[in-house]
Amino acid sequence: MKRLGLFPDSTTIQNDTLHIAGRSLASLADEYGTPLYIYDRATMDASVAAYKGALQTYYPAQAEITYAGKAFLCKAIAEWTQQHQLWVDCTGEGEIGIAVAGGAPREKILVHGVNKSPADLNSAIQHAGTIVVDNLTELKRISVTLRSLRSLRVTLIVEETLRFAQSDISVWLRLLPGVAVATHHSHTQTGQHDSKFGMTREEILEAASFCKEHNLPLKGIHFHQGSNFRDPSPLISAIELGLDVSKEIGFAGEWHFSPGGGWGAAYHEDELPQPDIGDYVRRIAESVTKGCKTRGLKLPVLHLEPGRSLVARAGVAVYRVGAIKRRGERTWILTDGGMTDNPRHAMYGARYSCLTVAGPSREMSERVSIAGPYCESGDVVIEDLPMPKIEEGDLIAVPVSGAYHLSMSSNYNGARRPAVVLLEEGKAKLIVRRETVEDLLRRDLSIA
Repeated sequence: MKRLGLFPDSTTIQNDTLHIAGRSLASLADEYGTPLYIYDRATMDASVAAYKGALQTYYPAQAEITYAGKAFLCKAIAEWTQQHQLWVDCTGEGEIGIAVAGGAPREKILVHGVNKSPADLNSAIQHAGTIVVDNLTELKRISVTLRSLRSLRVTLIVEETLRFAQSDISVWLRLLPGVAVATHHSHTQTGQHDSKFGMTREEILEAASFCKEHNLPLKGIHFHQGSNFRDPSPLISAIELGLDVSKEIGFAGEWHFSPGGGWGAAYHEDELPQPDIGDYVRRIAESVTKGCKTRGLKLPVLHLEPGRSLVARAGVAVYRVGAIKRRGERTWILTDGGMTDNPRHAMYGARYSCLTVAGPSREMSERVSIAGPYCESGDVVIEDLPMPKIEEGDLIAVPVSGAYHLSMSSNYNGARRPAVVLLEEGKAKLIVRRETVEDLLRRDLSIA
């Protein structure tokens, strides 16, 4: 069955029921309730191994893998990144806090963001080893913050202040390459000329001069062109520009170069086979190696930022069907989850597929659309998908649910975010408990 190729590596059909890592999805739904998110540890580990193996094969210098926290980050996932010695890309104080709670050390935390608040910058200086600077205003804020902390250090002999002010922070500059990769929607493109992200070549050189003048430790160049792409060709011209800028800056000693991430995953059987991680890494590594040789540059520490391609296919969302409506030629399957735990279809028309948990091999006898329970016409997960006959109370499993679902989830209509379970060799570990009404009320205050 082609659709099974979208599911995690450990997926099997036993007794005509979907299993992952040896566990029945039906029994997991009974134990933990629905909606339920399941992550397969074996798939996550295999994806890391594929990246590390390709880098060892194709890149002759040091290379690092940075997990993009925005894909999905919780304490357990942060702990998993450190078991693989990954860096963690954090956007702002909240993600930094999760990474720290999950055991990520300073030297493995990298901070992104287009408009970092003072609290974000303070947290980054306190906990992170690298700040990727998005604009000149931010760079000046970092300089003022560090200067203030050094001044505070002179007058206050406080251990935390000393650690805060003496922190070993590296600065990278985010380049706007002026070319985007091909994605299915403009909202997932970041590298084009009119993007809100990064600095032009002229701004980068001005920022580099500012770093030199104010003794800021400039150590690298970063750019990102888009998310969920399959063709790495547009990366080549951006790498060329990034290396040109790096040569003009004239990095001394060890320096870092990151062409971002965003390598894709197949979400629908029409998109199979899965994008080749090895080919993606090879194209980048060869381009950087050749480009550095041509320019007389020392090879940098090469950083890749896969988030989606590490965890998207490892995740499966399990929903229970509550009602079925037939409207002429259209059949609506209404489930207990939808846009509050997966807004990707509502935001940019992402395509998904799914299987019934019981009897997944049955004949696909009708076309259905699958929607959630919320008071919003955009609360749709899947449209016009061939499926077997579905009954009220059935369970369905939506694959490739591991990235940009829970990290973009909401409490719209008072929805409570679902539980998350990590599966490994037949064992299930609850890593995020289901939200409760009490959780929703915890921040509220009375007007009385």
